[in-house]
Amino acid sequence: MKEELIQALLYTLPSLASGFVAVYFFKEYTKSDAGLQKFKLLKEDKKLTSTLRLQAYERMTLFLERITPANVVFRVKAQNEDKKAYEMSLLHTIETEFEHNLAQQIYITDECWNVISSAKNTTIQIIRDCANDDTILNADELRQAIIQKVISKQAPSDTALAFIKSEVRDLF
Repeated sequence: MKEELIQALLYTLPSLASGFVAVYFFKEYTKSDAGLQKFKLLKEDKKLTSTLRLQAYERMTLFLERITPANVVFRVKAQNEDKKAYEMSLLHTIETEFEHNLAQQIYITDECWNVISSAKNTTIQIIRDCANDDTILNADELRQAIIQKVISKQAPSDTALAFIKSEVRDLF
């Protein structure tokens, strides 16, 4: 009986060892396969995220181009000669453009968003400064004063555009 038990163990022991080895390799294979699937998903997510980031940079570039003082005064026409009404129209246009692009801050860096916000605020300040000049009497003079102010120095949006370009270059 003892001999039969030993013989049965000798026959089952190799089967058990083979079974354990098979289970081990199956676990390793599934772990490796899961890791490969995770890698593929991360790679796809990164590609999608990169696309979304580039689209956000493109939208913010368009925003900055649209709020460049020279561009905004050419795009927004004065309804009458009232310089305050024209100032409000220009400021409303800039704020509306900004609000339309608020969601883009999710996809760009905080530093870039701050530079863009600063460019917007500086552009608004340029318009306000010109509108508060008592020598400017009507909307047409306000338009000319804004253009002159930007011609004499770099527009705030140009600085922000340069920053965006450097960030996009760093992505590649």
